[in-house]
Amino acid sequence: MSSTEYIRPRGADERPDRDPTTDPAARDTAAQDTAAVGDATDAAVEPYAWTDAKRYLWLLGLIPAMGLFLSMPFVIGFNGLGLGWAATAAWFLLPVLVYVAIPLGDLAVGADGQNPPDEVMDRLEADPFYRWCTYLYIPFQYASLIVACYLWTAQDLSWLGYDGGLGIAASIGVAWTVAITGGIGINTAHELGHKIAGSEKWLSKVALATTGYGHFFIEHNRGHHARVATPEDPASSRFGESFWAFLPRSVVGSARSAWHLESERLGRLGKSPWTIRNDNLNAWLMTVVLFGGLIAVFGWEVAPWLLVQAVFGFSLLEVVNYLEHYGLKRQKTSAGRYQRCRPEHSWNSDHLVTNIFLYHLQRHSDHHANPMRRYQVLRSFEQAPQLPSGYATMMVLAYVPPLWRKVMDKRVLAHYDGDITRANIQPSKREKILARHGVDAAAAGSTAVAEKVVADTDIAADQTSPTGEYVCPNCGHHYSEAAGEPREGFPPGTPWSAIPTAWRCSDCGVRDKVDFLPVK
Repeated sequence: MSSTEYIRPRGADERPDRDPTTDPAARDTAAQDTAAVGDATDAAVEPYAWTDAKRYLWLLGLIPAMGLFLSMPFVIGFNGLGLGWAATAAWFLLPVLVYVAIPLGDLAVGADGQNPPDEVMDRLEADPFYRWCTYLYIPFQYASLIVACYLWTAQDLSWLGYDGGLGIAASIGVAWTVAITGGIGINTAHELGHKIAGSEKWLSKVALATTGYGHFFIEHNRGHHARVATPEDPASSRFGESFWAFLPRSVVGSARSAWHLESERLGRLGKSPWTIRNDNLNAWLMTVVLFGGLIAVFGWEVAPWLLVQAVFGFSLLEVVNYLEHYGLKRQKTSAGRYQRCRPEHSWNSDHLVTNIFLYHLQRHSDHHANPMRRYQVLRSFEQAPQLPSGYATMMVLAYVPPLWRKVMDKRVLAHYDGDITRANIQPSKREKILARHGVDAAAAGSTAVAEKVVADTDIAADQTSPTGEYVCPNCGHHYSEAAGEPREGFPPGTPWSAIPTAWRCSDCGVRDKVDFLPVK
């Protein structure tokens, strides 16, 4: 499907950046357009063809998975020319691509600017081509790790032009390359883990195994998406918090949260968390089996390299986590909970080159509004806060805290119209930061916060369904009292009134029980 034909009423809203899930005016316009399509005569409509200009560019996203193999021809060529230093440098081809070439590409190419029209969304999302672009990443990811183990341990690499094995510098280049492959593989796992199909959830765990980050499958979907842009979320960075302070907090906090979430689910089933049915344990077990198999084949010599590439790989994920929500905070509602996640709670970027390599992850506001939406249909919103460059560039800035603060702190302040008390501030630096911006810390801890409470408009006024069914307004997931949700610990026949108030949608993970609408 290189293009999709649809009929569009003349005069229909031309602004694809308006999201019906968050913009009432856009929702009303969409309803009017739908009615217009049904009533239109041939004279009132015109055929319109839309082409996904990025359709085959998505295949470039496989380059990080093949980085090790792309280095090999250069290694062979340089060794053949007697340029050993250049052959060693060739093993760093993928790091150069990620940290230099992609940021320069974002600068040169600029913004993407293409949003899919509403009329093609269903057909575009159903197109299997895009799914295979993500599926194919995983076999290359595993092949890279296996070949890396061979390269670290082989004593005769004459076919690559070496007299013996790799030196330490070349081995580091190989480790860095497969770490980036695994780190970007976590983004592939992220795309797959949000889907309902069991096969895609399983592939998500497989992709996470090379970095030992299997608990991300639980914590991201059911933890981060529920608590995003709040002080309680370990994966939301705070104003004044450096990446190096955020990294251990997020790594440890996310693992603890994932364990708690699964323990809670299994507790409802009357089971101990120490069971293979714990999705943390079975995901971590994949890593144990994978690393154990590689050590059995290649020897204990590969164990330190496996750990190094895993740590650097999940650190790559965490630096992306760091920049996605820095300093942003959802305000408390009149019902005592945090307001629904909106476009202003995620930093976005629509730079084309990084979009291609990260499956539209930069269109982060749409992802949080619609976490089950596939990457090819994610949209960019003008009203969402924008980063000055693509994620690849901002990752480099995050590694240098003074440079990061110089670029980003003023943007957080501007986003909140100069009111720093509305930001998610690092607790240990709160008083100092408030004083720097002329705010009395004592007042900011009481009346200033109370003034920012917003009305909670998402709670369903009446949750009584004559059919015994309730629907999530975000993703359409149905809870049926007759069927229950056995995996969540609610057997068939469990009435809606018996579902805990703290329970969230088991599919999208972002809407609370009180948000569900009765099916009448």
